[in-house]
This record gives sequence, structure tokens and C-alpha cells, in this order.
Amino acid sequence: MARYGLVVDLTKCVGCSSCTVACQAQWELEPEERWLRLEIQEEGSYPAVSQRFTTVQCMHCDDAPCVRVCPTGANYKRKDGLVLIHEARCIGCKYCVVACPYQARVFNEERGIPGKCRLCDVRIQKGVLPACVLACPAGARYFGDLDDPNSEVSRLIVIKKAKQIRPDLRTGPNIYYVR
Repeated sequence: MARYGLVVDLTKCVGCSSCTVACQAQWELEPEERWLRLEIQEEGSYPAVSQRFTTVQCMHCDDAPCVRVCPTGANYKRKDGLVLIHEARCIGCKYCVVACPYQARVFNEERGIPGKCRLCDVRIQKGVLPACVLACPAGARYFGDLDDPNSEVSRLIVIKKAKQIRPDLRTGPNIYYVR
């Protein structure tokens, strides 16, 4: 069984937000509802100022705090590594929203439930890459099986020394970044 994840090469990211827009289109989200967000950090001082971009979404953690705190079992982790929400079981308590150290949950007030990156589970079941990966014009996003040492994501983690965001939290995120 595969354990899915992403590598995001931030040295290639141009901050265009194509990944965010593709996610919104895939899941028919409202403009203000973003399951994948772009964070912009300015570095340096005038006149040598630059920007660095980081995309943040659900990290599909191995030890997901959202799963641990969910009183109804609506939040669960599949064998393939995806952390998902069984919407019919969700009571809208927002425990998972608060528990997520990556602020990757977005509560939909109209529906009364949280939403989050699903790593395009519907698409990958059909053998299609996640929308954010296909939409990236810079080729900064890579999807694959983290347990397969020959997969592109596994090779990139080794070759480019990709790291997890905030590994100090010990949640075991399955999204890696090249800086």
C-alpha cells in the first residue's frame, strides 16, 4: 500500500497561487475558502529585498492531532496516508480546527463543518495527479509514494534534502519542502 505525500520545491515556487486556485476550482470552494494557502515572507532590507513563498495545506500527518481530538471519529487516517473527514459524522465542534498546528482547517459556517486538503483523493484513485500539482507552471510540486524509494518524491527528499515543515511538532507530516 502506498503512503502518499508531496514535495514542494520552494526554490522553484514563483508565488503565482495557481495551486490555490486549482484546489478551489477542484472542490468548488468560495473565493475566501482556501484549503491551500500561499504565505509570503519578505527578506532583506532596502534596496536588497526579496520574497520567499511557502505553500501550506493539510500535512496528512502520520500522528494527526485532528484525528486524536475528534470526538465522533469523523476525522480519520487512511492506510494510504491521507487524513480525511467523514462529513456525515462531523458535528462541527471545531476541535480539529483548533488542534491543527498548521492552521490547515477552514471551517465552513454555511455547511457547519471544516474543510481541508484531501490531496485530491478522488483524482488519485483514478490515477490522476492532484490539481495543485498539475496546475503549477513552475513545476514546484511533486506527488507520489513516500514508501517507494524509487518514486520521484522519495528521490527528491534525499537528493534535494527536503524537510518537513515544523518537524519539532512530531506529527510526522507527509508534505516535504525544498528550501
